[in-house]
Amino acid sequence: MFFFYDPLFLIVMLPAMILAGIATAKTQGTFNRYARVAASSRLTGAQAARRMLDLNGLQEVEIRRARGFLSDHYNPANRTLNLSPDVYDAQSLSAIGVACHEAGHALQHAHGYVPLQIRSALVPITQFSSYGAYLVILLAVLMGNLVMAKFGVVLFGIGFLFALVTLPVEWDASARAKRQMVADGIVLPSEAQDAGKVLDAAFLTYVAAAVSALLTLLYYLMRLGLLGGNRD
Repeated sequence: MFFFYDPLFLIVMLPAMILAGIATAKTQGTFNRYARVAASSRLTGAQAARRMLDLNGLQEVEIRRARGFLSDHYNPANRTLNLSPDVYDAQSLSAIGVACHEAGHALQHAHGYVPLQIRSALVPITQFSSYGAYLVILLAVLMGNLVMAKFGVVLFGIGFLFALVTLPVEWDASARAKRQMVADGIVLPSEAQDAGKVLDAAFLTYVAAAVSALLTLLYYLMRLGLLGGNRD
């Protein structure tokens, strides 16, 4: 079988850990940098998102204040756009970029963007698999049950699939935000470039998550002897 405290795990996951650290530092650094730069429109993040939504026929989408640093998200279940205090109230290019990115998800939802529909469908099972996979693997180790261990790997595969489909969803939302920020008169073209840097940095965190999910899946496949022909 395989063990949780395994040097191989650290070796396999090291690239993901490094990439995650770089992505987090870059996202926070870029956000903080442009959080000090006010947009010429003097719109707050909430106002910018409201304008983008309204000008694209999405008056019914509600904008709410959320808690936490960069906890911003769009919820397709109740059609709400939830913005953190650093985004909701600020008049910065960072705040506007993030807010318009979340509004971009609302546009995806309204236009039936297929990758978003797939990701939304995967949310319930991914919420279970993200925790359930480790529990199933643990039970498989304790019971010496290879079939159960393989089921745990399938759950890790679902997590990777979710991380993978998230990439086009996030990239497309940023692309929509960059276009609409200028088209809707929220920022000047030169300002959109700087606001877009925040979104580009944030996208790297999703790449890091996908790499981490892939390497985790590969590790357990190796430990099960399903990859590389080595079974412990």
